[in-house]
Amino acid sequence: MMVNLNKEEVEKKIEELRDEIREHEYKYFVLDEPKISDAEFDELMRELLDLEEQFPELITEDSPTQRVGGEVLDEFEKVEHSTDLLSLDNTFNNNELRDFDSRIQKKIPGENYEYVVEHKIDGLSAVVRYEDGVFKLGATRGNGEIGENITENMRTIRTLPLKIRDKSPLELRGEIYLSKSEFERINKQRLENEESPFANPRNAAAGSVRQLDTKIASERKLSILIYDLISHGEKNFKTHLEVFSYLKDLNFKVNWHKKADNIEEVIKICDNWEEKREELDFEIDGLVVKINDLDQRERLGSTARSPRWAAAYKFPAQKKTSKIKDIEISVGRTGALTPTAVLEPVELAGSVVSRATLHNEDEIKRKDIRIGDTVLVQKAGDVIPEVIKVIEDERDGTEEEFEMPQHCPVCGSRVIRPEGEAVTRCTNIRCPAQRRERILHFVSRDAMNIDGIGPALIDQLLENKLIEDYADLYFLKKDHLVDLERMGEKSSQNVIGAVEKSKEREFFRVIYALGIRHVGIGAARTLVKYYNSIEEIMEAEAEELVEIDEIGPVIADSITGFFDEIHNRDLISRLRQAGVRLKKERKENVEFLKDTKFVFTGSLNDFTRSEVKDIVEKAGGRAVSSVSSKTDYLVVGDNPGSKYDKAMELGIEILDEEGFKNLIKTKGDK
Repeated sequence: MMVNLNKEEVEKKIEELRDEIREHEYKYFVLDEPKISDAEFDELMRELLDLEEQFPELITEDSPTQRVGGEVLDEFEKVEHSTDLLSLDNTFNNNELRDFDSRIQKKIPGENYEYVVEHKIDGLSAVVRYEDGVFKLGATRGNGEIGENITENMRTIRTLPLKIRDKSPLELRGEIYLSKSEFERINKQRLENEESPFANPRNAAAGSVRQLDTKIASERKLSILIYDLISHGEKNFKTHLEVFSYLKDLNFKVNWHKKADNIEEVIKICDNWEEKREELDFEIDGLVVKINDLDQRERLGSTARSPRWAAAYKFPAQKKTSKIKDIEISVGRTGALTPTAVLEPVELAGSVVSRATLHNEDEIKRKDIRIGDTVLVQKAGDVIPEVIKVIEDERDGTEEEFEMPQHCPVCGSRVIRPEGEAVTRCTNIRCPAQRRERILHFVSRDAMNIDGIGPALIDQLLENKLIEDYADLYFLKKDHLVDLERMGEKSSQNVIGAVEKSKEREFFRVIYALGIRHVGIGAARTLVKYYNSIEEIMEAEAEELVEIDEIGPVIADSITGFFDEIHNRDLISRLRQAGVRLKKERKENVEFLKDTKFVFTGSLNDFTRSEVKDIVEKAGGRAVSSVSSKTDYLVVGDNPGSKYDKAMELGIEILDEEGFKNLIKTKGDK
């Protein structure tokens, strides 16, 4: 207690305590080199808490006391990323790594280059922003364009500094994870509390980060390793290694990394870590290989989904033996019956596996899989468990051959296996299993994007007979929702608002949302180029549809078959009645941006990244992720980052958001 100090002296003492605590946090959590005991650290923290309690006006968001958590959030806000967060292409063996290297050589012929190899941590990708030296925002990757604001939960991560020396705007990418030891501690505690254990550290980390109660996140001792710099307001770095050195100086915990002069050195590093991965106290499922020189990265650029200058090397799948106790059938939204093996639990690639996909009837027969068999199991890509083969020497004659059912296990209707297909399907379009999956597809992000409607709510709506299909969503009232589990006034109103907003989704998204078999988002875009309304598509004959590029006989038959079904025509009628857009807003000259390349950077106010891409691509243009001499326009929002500097150097035309709107209007009206 220091009640005799004046406010100025208290302020000085508080800052001294904060600096001392930050230094000890860095040494303990980042360097793993504690200089004082836990009791001494706790005493410093108590002293700071006491002073802040006496002088609450002196509490700041970067104080170490603000890591504790305790705030309960209503929901996670959406965050639009300043740049697209691309995913990596995977390689699975040495030859594929060499192919990746060959593509680099072709893109920058005659140039010397080197790689940086890093751990591929099996966690949750996150974005971190600092302003004026203070941690301001943490967000999930989401779909690469829009994530969720998890700032309050990320404040609880001790390896993430709340305050840094550099006051320039700074944006980073990192991986949030749980150590193996912390994962074991949490699961032990959950079992003691008679709660289900987490399947693996990644799921536990993701579940912790997405807790609305920040105190729970705080108790789970998450960590973060930084692996990339998205943007810096002042500095221009030449290499990735320079970035890491700079971030270390700011007390960030950066990912393990090693320089390699060529691809053969990369392969040696990958082989070495494949043997040593179990020595780490956190899960890795491979390594990441990156070009070190940042200018070369810029010139190598990216495809629509992945940078050309980086690749992930995935470790070969771990294999274990288990026994098949049973084979169960699940039913998907298209009526497909999928067999799944129920296994004796086995630990595999960091999690306990008790189920594995068997794909289809032909796969079961090809591998001669029987109930009671001892089998070899692996995780495909370290993610999806699958049965590789039967250990026939373990058979004792009690094994039972499996036959696909003649009737749907959910609704009892007859099942068929269409000629030439490997999949058996339920014939009942009103099958409850299909209904649920069709509704989930309808509300998904790439379809109608109805926020707030997920599996749990759909299950309640179906169980309470509030809906029978996705068209019924448009006739729900707030009163239907308020008494459902985990809803209430605010959540119910948000759902109704999201449903209403979805009525204005683009026509091609509505086509995709209908769930017509074989009609993906690309085929839906193609259809709306040739047809102006749902009525025109409904009346189209298969012979007419197959004349369209990208629409082959299988897709054409699927489209005509869908609209021949009376129930589906009724769905369309009710969507029309609800006011869902079932035609193009206006006939557009879809080629007015033909061969024009756009790059978008920074946060836009009136558009999401997905929306501006749709505008450009529907008009025949291309939205790419990196600036090059072939870029026609750079469109900048808030915090544009290094792409702006690159465009200035190359003399690329730069537009703000209003300029982009004017360009689209001017060219579109011609």
